[in-house]
Amino acid sequence: MLTPRFAISAIFFVNGLSLAGWVSRIPAVTAGLGLSRAELGTALLGMAVGALLAFPVTGYLITRFGSARVTVAFGLILSAALPLLALAPNLPLLFFALLLFGVGNGGMDVAMNAQGVEIERRLGKPILSGLHGFFSLGGLAGAALGGAVAALGTTVPVHFALAALVPASVLLVVRGTLLPDAGEAVNAPVFVLPPRALWGLGAIAFCAAVGEGAMADWSALYLRESLHTAVGTAALGYAAFSLTMLIGRFSGDALVARFGAVAMVRLGGVVASLGLGAGLLFDTVPSVMLGFAAVGLGLAVAVPLVFGAAGRVPGIPQGTAVAAVATLAYSGFLVGPPLLGWLAELTTLRLALTVVVVLSALIVGLAGAARPKSGVRT
Repeated sequence: MLTPRFAISAIFFVNGLSLAGWVSRIPAVTAGLGLSRAELGTALLGMAVGALLAFPVTGYLITRFGSARVTVAFGLILSAALPLLALAPNLPLLFFALLLFGVGNGGMDVAMNAQGVEIERRLGKPILSGLHGFFSLGGLAGAALGGAVAALGTTVPVHFALAALVPASVLLVVRGTLLPDAGEAVNAPVFVLPPRALWGLGAIAFCAAVGEGAMADWSALYLRESLHTAVGTAALGYAAFSLTMLIGRFSGDALVARFGAVAMVRLGGVVASLGLGAGLLFDTVPSVMLGFAAVGLGLAVAVPLVFGAAGRVPGIPQGTAVAAVATLAYSGFLVGPPLLGWLAELTTLRLALTVVVVLSALIVGLAGAARPKSGVRT
């Protein structure tokens, strides 16, 4: 029998699966359209813009219709947009396809986290860390499947058409199992600035997102160009980060239940800051690998716990709160890696990565903001 927790876990999984499916075929789409790196960057901007446009609107829609219906609606938009990415014949249409894909993903991200907060509240125990673990697991599965179908010579349109059926089917199967939570604030505005009660949570989310983005974009490059490793060895840096993050997220709920959200966010900041700091200080391949792994383990629970805490701030509609924090987190993903790249250009990549050390230490000081207001142990 399906339960709400199983249903939302499946939704997190297919979200990660869909995103990784697209990422795994970016080289094929780029080659097929003959895009330069600059043109690809322009196209990818469409996805970022779409997500940022979707966040505040999604918060409003959740207050009107509930996170369950909004999750399904944006998930179906995401599924519908996936084949369009393969069919776009030129850069402008790829940009708009990615804009739609970003709208679907951004809205789905906010709504499924709001639904997770509601399920967590009714269960009376932490589950958000594990839900984000299912997202990470879906990402690993999507990357592996994407690589496999590419090796078999499957065309991108066929791959994406089949891939779109999976999340759409899952959403339609589990939609009746999700919890209704509409009617929080029918007259809520479409967009409001994040209230002061969310500033601390937003800062934690931003710092953690910069760290995650830095590992995705710069870990392999640091090992390859700064430490002169082989290409295969360089790729293991991000693998170490991803593996420890997966482990941290699936073990996070039990640890939060035992030690509390504030203690886990604070401990995670310490692990990430000291681990990466030591890795860069010794600056050997083993030490840096361990440093990247420490960032994955340390930041694993930060964003899930921040979403959970935001959804329980008194006086703020759940969807609006989660949307505000998601906007700040996504801003960290967007601006963090480019800023580190510019800093590396002026100094060194090693010095640029110390920004992650500093931001992780800042999370330690901000951890008190992650204290849940109700529903789970503090």
